[in-house]
Amino acid sequence: MKKISVGFLLVLLIILLAGCVQTGGEKKLTQEQKRKHAQQSAKLHTELAAEYYHRGQYEVAIEEVEEAFQAAPNYAPAFNMMGLINMSLHVNEKARKNFEQALKISPDDSEIHNNYGWFLCQRLPEKMDQAIGHFMTALSDPLYKTPEISYTNAGICELKRNNFTAAKDYFNNALSKSTAYPPALIGLIEVDFNSGNLTEAKSKLSHYMRHSTQTPESLWLAVKIERKIGDRYAEESYAYQLMKRFPNSKEASALREGRYE
Repeated sequence: MKKISVGFLLVLLIILLAGCVQTGGEKKLTQEQKRKHAQQSAKLHTELAAEYYHRGQYEVAIEEVEEAFQAAPNYAPAFNMMGLINMSLHVNEKARKNFEQALKISPDDSEIHNNYGWFLCQRLPEKMDQAIGHFMTALSDPLYKTPEISYTNAGICELKRNNFTAAKDYFNNALSKSTAYPPALIGLIEVDFNSGNLTEAKSKLSHYMRHSTQTPESLWLAVKIERKIGDRYAEESYAYQLMKRFPNSKEASALREGRYE
């Protein structure tokens, strides 16, 4: 979902509500007008929820989704958004039901297929084949705007079950859609690392860091590579950067807990 500023969305919502009041005073709304206003309200509240979700303000995000449901109870993007929120809160059964309801309402929505596939990959690894299936469904849509995301997600999922050839193919497909897409580049380096090609992994990661913005994923991968190679000075340097720049990331948590696998 495209990120838009909270302030801008709030202004749009105020304008929409003001328009409803004005129109209601002048003439009675038709059923079609009511439906359009409800859909627009649900859309704005869902977009607000997405902004709060990306900021980690989950309680406020949930409130906005509930407002979207009040406006339009069968608005699929709102169920999708609630699925992402519940996934982040590790309320897995609710998240699963949210995504399934979203797809029931909008079975051809590529974004929902991608998100549900990601949920299955991350939370229900026994359903990995089903997860890959959802990514492929998303990619079968010629109008899907971000195929590099689904290709990369499929690669990450195949990497989790050590299918290195399939993972590499998916990452390369992602890069064919979006050259230098960072998660796909990191994915290819992960393939080398997990395959034991440490020299190649270090070389590619060094090149990546010279030309791309550092992320928790890239720094954590650097820590693991240097640890395997045995360069304690480099490992400690990357670990320091990770803890200083991204102390609240899941990668920093893994470092603190000594979870290197």
